Amino acid sequence: MLNHSLIEKIAKQLQQDDVAALLVAPSHDLMFLVNHKPYLCERFQAFVITANKDVFYICNQLTELEAQGFMENHPVYAWKDSDGFVEVVRKAFERYNLLGKRIAVNGAVRAFNLVKLMDAMEFTPTNGKDYLELTRIIKTSEELDNLRKSSAIVDKVFEDLIHFIQPGMTEGDVNNEIIRLCALYGGEDCHGGIVAVDANAANPHYFGTSGVIGEHAVVEMDFGCTYKGMYSDITRTVIVGEATEREKEIYNLVLQANLAGEAAAKKGAWIPDVDLAARKVIEDAGYGNEFNHRLGHGIGYAGHEAPYIHGDYKMHLDCGMAFTVEPGIYIPNEIGIRIEDVVIINEQGETEILNKCTKELIEIKRD
Repeated sequence: MLNHSLIEKIAKQLQQDDVAALLVAPSHDLMFLVNHKPYLCERFQAFVITANKDVFYICNQLTELEAQGFMENHPVYAWKDSDGFVEVVRKAFERYNLLGKRIAVNGAVRAFNLVKLMDAMEFTPTNGKDYLELTRIIKTSEELDNLRKSSAIVDKVFEDLIHFIQPGMTEGDVNNEIIRLCALYGGEDCHGGIVAVDANAANPHYFGTSGVIGEHAVVEMDFGCTYKGMYSDITRTVIVGEATEREKEIYNLVLQANLAGEAAAKKGAWIPDVDLAARKVIEDAGYGNEFNHRLGHGIGYAGHEAPYIHGDYKMHLDCGMAFTVEPGIYIPNEIGIRIEDVVIINEQGETEILNKCTKELIEIKRD
């Protein structure tokens, strides 16, 4: 089912920007526009919105019937493997007077397909990332409620993990349990996430699985799922055994930064100030270089979307915005600790922390 109100809004913005059309490849953006997630392969396909409010779809014949189902009698241009997609795209562009014009493309358009189109016909591609992100930056009440439910699922998962984790397990063992529990509690896109033990956690985007939990270990877990298309994202770090004084010091600094960022995240707050509020806690303690990423990112139909919570994202927080607050300290070859919650500015303009499970330091001690 097409999101007609959003299509009209995007078309109006295209007109204002003197852009002839927006081309959207399969992605969270496409799901948002047509409520459909097609099978993704190397074959070119795209949904196109013109500045004149026309829409059409281009796809391989393999998925033509599928596309006709969600396009609601709007044109579907299908191409054969034996012929390639370029001439079909040209036909559609000619029909809607798009040749020679500026065409915005979303972030999922593959470069090898875009280059092939540019070599074959005249048009000017331009950045279309913001058209979708900024139109969905303000969540509806229903979307906010689905974010709440998605966050409640991962809260339950974390509470179970506290009783599951024990020495001898691998990172992969814990990640597999995360996937199982997310599905058990009603999550839809249960893909696991980051489980990092000890020095592995010093890499903020570590995705290994072979690290083994020792009798004493730091275990960082960053994971999420979806509920009715809306993502959750949580990070908790636990200690197996008894925490050392240094581990307690670093954990407490990250927790205080997390709380400071959330306290600053109020309706009307300037986003760079929110980032600074959390960052200052860690910088003042001498670990500024070890907090090497933005404070957070927007969340909704994609795991990462607008608003981005960092010093160069010049925007005020407003009702309906959803984002993470996730400071961390990462000391190479030693330790990494991160604490992350999803935060919304709710319908009443209040700051609401969606993750309710504890952030206090947990020491897992098995008899």
